[in-house]
Amino acid sequence: MAVHETVSRVTQRIRERSSDRRALYERHMQDQHRRGVHRGELSCGNLAHGFAACGTEDKNQLKLMNSANLGIVSSYNDMLSAHQPFATFPEVIKEAARSMGSTAQFAGGVPAMCDGVTQGQPGMELSLFSRDVIAMATGVALSHNMFDAALLLGICDKIVPGLFIGIARFGHLPAIFVPGGPMTSGLPNKEKARVRQLYTEGKVGRDELLEAESQSYHGPGTCTFYGTANSNQLMMEMMGLHLPGASFVNPYTPLRDALTQYAAEQAVRNSAPGGDYRPFWQQIDEKAIVNAVIGLLASGGSTNHTLHLVAMAGAVGLTLTWDDFTELSAVIPSLTRIYPNGQADVNHFQAAGGMSFLIRELLDAGLLHEDIPTVFGGSMRDYTKEPFLEDGKLVWREGPTESMDPDVLRPVANPFSPTGGLTVLDGNLGRGVIKISAVQPEHRVVEAPVRLFSDQSQLKAAFDAGELDRDVVVVVRFQGPRANGMPELHQLTPYLGVLQDRGYKVALVTDGRMSGASGKVPAAIHLSPEAVDGGPLARLKEGDVIRLDANKGELNALVDEAEWQSRELATTHLEDYRYGMGRELFAGFRSQVGRAEDGAATFGGFEAQDLIDKDGQA
Repeated sequence: MAVHETVSRVTQRIRERSSDRRALYERHMQDQHRRGVHRGELSCGNLAHGFAACGTEDKNQLKLMNSANLGIVSSYNDMLSAHQPFATFPEVIKEAARSMGSTAQFAGGVPAMCDGVTQGQPGMELSLFSRDVIAMATGVALSHNMFDAALLLGICDKIVPGLFIGIARFGHLPAIFVPGGPMTSGLPNKEKARVRQLYTEGKVGRDELLEAESQSYHGPGTCTFYGTANSNQLMMEMMGLHLPGASFVNPYTPLRDALTQYAAEQAVRNSAPGGDYRPFWQQIDEKAIVNAVIGLLASGGSTNHTLHLVAMAGAVGLTLTWDDFTELSAVIPSLTRIYPNGQADVNHFQAAGGMSFLIRELLDAGLLHEDIPTVFGGSMRDYTKEPFLEDGKLVWREGPTESMDPDVLRPVANPFSPTGGLTVLDGNLGRGVIKISAVQPEHRVVEAPVRLFSDQSQLKAAFDAGELDRDVVVVVRFQGPRANGMPELHQLTPYLGVLQDRGYKVALVTDGRMSGASGKVPAAIHLSPEAVDGGPLARLKEGDVIRLDANKGELNALVDEAEWQSRELATTHLEDYRYGMGRELFAGFRSQVGRAEDGAATFGGFEAQDLIDKDGQA
């Protein structure tokens, strides 16, 4: 089926906008391939260091130059549920590589922090920057030039975008992303949210709250709500970087192990020695990036990806803008209801038809690029299939053609909404984004007086004092990447939710981030430019009236223009955000980071290096 006109137009616009930048990226990748992509380029001394710790079998294999050596880059740690399952993956991968006459080595680990643990804590101010640390750590891991392909073991918020950015700079290597899968379902999300709100109102104690949280986050695997982590998995599959159907298979199951084994075998096949060379840079182009955006919109995915996808696209020489999100959102229907957009979790989504159904619906409606190369070897049409074990052997069968639960997953012909779950807001307060898939239509327009905060902890005190019991637009400013690392403000959600439930018109406006699990309260986030850079939020005064209209994509302070322009910019003391809990180490990141709209990247979109020609001339 022909691709939808809007999808085609946006894709073409990205291609044209990025032509010079992309051409330079491709040239760099071709140069790296010509210089040699594996251990055959190493001296004997280099090579001896590279395999000194290997067993005899692997060492003898590595001495040969006609077999593949896979580099494993992993986010494993045993504190965080999503990453703990990766403990067993390296041995599975190594055995699979040996079965193919090849080898695999653990190239390096990358840090993996959890916003669920650091929420509302000083450590959260390192969270966004950890993405770029992960990208650099991936580069360090792969810098030894020992590898013919890479397997990237990551799953959560900043980890997958960081791995993507890192492997993009080694795009001459084939790469497969290997997920760990979601934990099994625990306490229903609706009940968890109910207990959180009761705690906020002082109606239950900490013991009851901790018990509810423990029943929700109860075992190995990714959290089951549809936040940034599970949005990552969906996007990797939409770009053909996972095996078909790999995203939402639970850890510690025979099927999960079989998928990990097959990923290793496929990485060998995709390497130059394997005979079907599929470098990352040839797989990921503007069509793949657009597919990721479409998947995000159709599923009501995380707002964090309006930052991450822009940075990820920049790493492969493509310029993606928030306007591209908005234009696509106008034609991409909402096809899922997964918490916080509904009550189901990702396990329910998987049971209802999961990725195979979602991808088939989008392909058949012309809303997805089918003709992108994938790690599986074919096109996106292969991703309408699901993996199964038959007599212990991994096979793929066509997925369901009808939703098994229309309250969770629907066809394009009967969507939950005719448009996607994200949109851009613009006005005299700057530009930001809003996730509306969980916001009821009657709450999508809010006009109310402002209450200003420069620290999220101040809001709780105002709430407890009853100062917010009115129609209110809560503004939390000086929360952008340059100010304090752009922490998520998810801990504000219960307070704002209570106010909304009391019948007040409520909205949040901030230059910070909201969780990937942002929900029913309209939240204009990522306001750019941020307040610390003289952005319009710094002009606001207590009592100003703000109008947020998510339907029209408008965000304005209703202040006389002459007065607005004449106002002095507010400032705040940021010293307390700059030390303690390792924040001192990230001063350079805060000084270098770009605007939210440009991906909040510390690499400057790679333009500094990509605009230098081969002779070193600018």
